[in-house]
Amino acid sequence: MTPRTGGADEPLVDRVGTAVYTVPTDAPEGDGTLAWDSTTMVVVQVGGGGATGLGYTYGAAATAQVVERQLADVVTGRCAWDVPAANEAMSRAVRNAGRPGLIAGAVSAVDIALWDLKAHLLGLPLTRLLGTSRTDVPVYGSGGFTTYDEHQLDRQLWGWVEELGIPRVKIKIGESWGRAEQRDRERVAQARRSIGDTRDLYVDANGGYTRKQAIRMARHLDEHGVTWFEEPVSSDDLAGLAQIRAGVAPEVTAGEYGYTLPYFGHMLGAGAVDCLQADATRCGGITVWLRAAALAEAAGLELSGHCAPHAHAHAAAAIPNLRHLEWFYDHTRIEDLFFDGTLDPHGGNIRPGADGAPGHGLTLRAEQAEKYRTG
Repeated sequence: MTPRTGGADEPLVDRVGTAVYTVPTDAPEGDGTLAWDSTTMVVVQVGGGGATGLGYTYGAAATAQVVERQLADVVTGRCAWDVPAANEAMSRAVRNAGRPGLIAGAVSAVDIALWDLKAHLLGLPLTRLLGTSRTDVPVYGSGGFTTYDEHQLDRQLWGWVEELGIPRVKIKIGESWGRAEQRDRERVAQARRSIGDTRDLYVDANGGYTRKQAIRMARHLDEHGVTWFEEPVSSDDLAGLAQIRAGVAPEVTAGEYGYTLPYFGHMLGAGAVDCLQADATRCGGITVWLRAAALAEAAGLELSGHCAPHAHAHAAAAIPNLRHLEWFYDHTRIEDLFFDGTLDPHGGNIRPGADGAPGHGLTLRAEQAEKYRTG
């Protein structure tokens, strides 16, 4: 694909830079299949026409090397208006390197930065550039890590529903690859007691259960009014997800590990989910996230944004079939620490673009972030 250099009055991308930041968690965190004590954010900044765009993803530090060595030259010199063309060029450039995984995260971060740059050049909030379907974007509180004791879990849930007024929350289950069913049951019951009967309760097993185990567990979830059962088995097991979906009352959801658009097509074609999830910091950025939303809409389903809520907020306002965004504790803590312009989830909704700031409205607090820089 030949870059479109454009006319004399069209801005070109003239620089691409990266930075890697690693932030310790404020307590040990874990889910059904993994535990961690720090989170790494890779920030990408692209420049052109006298403006700068910012994007980011969460993942391995090597993501920054992909941006610098394989993507920077691909987008440099391109017209800043043509974000979809740059996205396609990046995807083609990494074909033999293996696009899924951290390479997809690199493409995603650059794509988000390019959309932010374009909106800055036009002096528009990204919501205005994309066009809106809604002004309010629902969010749900997400965390409830398996490493939390009863007090930590109750305090976090209380903060979401009582202090912030978020009426929907999610906790992790499937502890130790499904080998702690009794504790899972106890934690679900505790979560329901903590939030009361009028709020929505979701769970995420992170693929920790077997098929029949998930179906058995769903009976307990239904007793406690759980309506969202995320990744009861591996998201690669489309037949298993479909089997579980047909046999349980809670909605079955998955899609966070979708690194390409065909992945979402296969998931929808298999009848594997009641609500599709997609992550703009993994799937190919805002460009591909919007296409995943269109696939879901064509299948009669809603889309939920996975993690990194500020990277999704403006695009979420653009789609008619949005369910909500994940207000993930690990990421919102970092985004509030690193960025000016973060959004207020009080009442369970955020309003991207309401302040009129250009782009997605985030600016990096460079001095603050530098304390955590690792690359």
